[in-house]
Amino acid sequence: MKPLLTAALFAAGLSLVPAGALRAADMPVIEVTLNDGVVTPQHIEVEAGKPFKLAIRNIGTTAAEFESLRLYKEKVLAPGAESFLVFRKLSPGTYPFFEEFHMNLDSANGTITAK
Repeated sequence: MKPLLTAALFAAGLSLVPAGALRAADMPVIEVTLNDGVVTPQHIEVEAGKPFKLAIRNIGTTAAEFESLRLYKEKVLAPGAESFLVFRKLSPGTYPFFEEFHMNLDSANGTITAK
């Protein structure tokens, strides 16, 4: 029964994909690299109230973890791995983040500022 419903919706120009997912390609993408305790860039500015995507790459030789306690986001990456985090929208303010596996280094801390 489901294949027939899906085919009927598709034929009618409708989709089972949420409307917000269709706009994901239109989000600004901010690239972040993690390199054995060095986060680049350390300071990120975004538009408040607008969705965006962080594309995160670990170019280091050890595992790394991007984490923001205030934003409830984290991503662990093996050496050479890449992934992303999607943020629906942020209220104006500054949100700290850190690379948890190297958090004793100043270079492992950063902020996202929504204006």
